[in-house]
Amino acid sequence: MNHTARTRSVVGCTLLVTALGAGVTACGSDGNPLSARPYDAADLISFNGPTETGKRVDPDKPLEVTANSGEGRITDVVARDSTGRFVTGELAADGSRWHSTSPLAAGARYTVTVSTEDEDGAPGRKVLAFDTSKPAGRKRLGVTFGPGSGTYGVGQPVTAQLDQGIKDKAQRAVVERALRVESVPAVPGAWYWVSDKELHYRPKDYWPAHATVRVHSNLDGIRIGDRLWGGKSAPLKLTIGDRVEVVTDAAAHQLTYYKDGREIEQIPVTTGKPGFETRNGVKVVLEKQYFVRMRGSTVGIAEGSSDSYDLPVYYATRVTWSGEYVHAAPWSVGSQGYANVSHGCTGMSTSNAEWLYDNIRPGDVVRVVNSEGDPMEPFGNGFGDWNVDWNKWRTGSALTGKTPDGSAPADTMRLRPAAV
Repeated sequence: MNHTARTRSVVGCTLLVTALGAGVTACGSDGNPLSARPYDAADLISFNGPTETGKRVDPDKPLEVTANSGEGRITDVVARDSTGRFVTGELAADGSRWHSTSPLAAGARYTVTVSTEDEDGAPGRKVLAFDTSKPAGRKRLGVTFGPGSGTYGVGQPVTAQLDQGIKDKAQRAVVERALRVESVPAVPGAWYWVSDKELHYRPKDYWPAHATVRVHSNLDGIRIGDRLWGGKSAPLKLTIGDRVEVVTDAAAHQLTYYKDGREIEQIPVTTGKPGFETRNGVKVVLEKQYFVRMRGSTVGIAEGSSDSYDLPVYYATRVTWSGEYVHAAPWSVGSQGYANVSHGCTGMSTSNAEWLYDNIRPGDVVRVVNSEGDPMEPFGNGFGDWNVDWNKWRTGSALTGKTPDGSAPADTMRLRPAAV
């Protein structure tokens, strides 16, 4: 009885395998045209540029690939140059036409792969290759990235300085699209046009601790505007250190040092007295200076007045270009932890200042709360970038200003039409 059941089971499996085999054969090259090797689609499409040796495509003109009427349709187009830069484009829903939507680079070699299907659904392919001509004008846009290569804190923005002003929004989009910031691990971020010559890039939140950030420009040879082309730019690599955040409570006269989310140290401090209140908000460490000679005259205090000063200062951590530091202030130890008596800086004992100096680096975050002072300026006096709300920050981009939060300024390289 058991032997008979086993025999029937084996026979049933054999029939199933046979049936599956027949199904596979039916879906093979004889039954599914998509499994066939693509045919040469040269006769199905037309290209608006020359492909003959020695003839060059004008980079000022868009690319266009069209399907010859009644012979099929275009299903996909991928265009890129020899350096790997893709050309964005749009494909008509009916597959009749594809055209580029981003500028070509001058003096570059391009390959365009066109995929098609004929009226019977059989796939075709044609690879086009061409060179673009040199730009007619010699005016080039230079970009310098900052800060210098090195290790920074999680709050360090990336900067891009242009050697010529770009005011037109469409031209800004061309420039911004070519300025690439890539981090490992990856995080969302965006550029902000601080002025027509300066951009800042920051992630939505702080950089992840120990991330690697690489910055480069794809502008070389790209037409930006009339007689203005992108030039070469040196790339930049940043390494992000531990997540260090310093919070100064001006009302409590206390500075708290956090590392990777853990409270490490509390330090009694004094901040700006009435009339010289320390700025509220988030600042980023700009530099560290073992010794600084501080004079009241450099911040507008008249010499000889009751508030005038000329002091040697040690272990100074700078957070604004206008002269706000976190530093040793042995002359005010009696007030530290109890009262605000400084001219805007955050002062502490020499030993505490030395400890902080040894445990902080450029790019680390310094935040002041509960001060009666003005808010930290977003730009122009250091890096107040983190005081700009993320949604507002995105409006400063020529690419992400009108896109939903969470979407990246991705370059759409191709659009596949719906099946008909």
